[in-house]
Amino acid sequence: MKGPIDQPIQLTGTSTTLIEDAIGQAIQQAHLATKPPGWFQVVDTRGTIKAGKVMHWHAIIRVGNDLEIFHKIFCAPSFRSAVSP
Repeated sequence: MKGPIDQPIQLTGTSTTLIEDAIGQAIQQAHLATKPPGWFQVVDTRGTIKAGKVMHWHAIIRVGNDLEIFHKIFCAPSFRSAVSP
């Protein structure tokens, strides 16, 4: 039986205001780096504290695309020639 195969990547988004902003920032970067992701999973959240207040949020997420889309992007001759020495 054939079905879709995902190619996940892991990213960390950051924000000084809200955890949702950190997640959104990571998703926006995934959208720019690859084809639009079809799903995401929050793997971890953390932050830095200063003087008893949250100073910075970090959201580590996995985003995924269908492997066929990934293959078309990263195995295309134009991509291979751009990254080859």
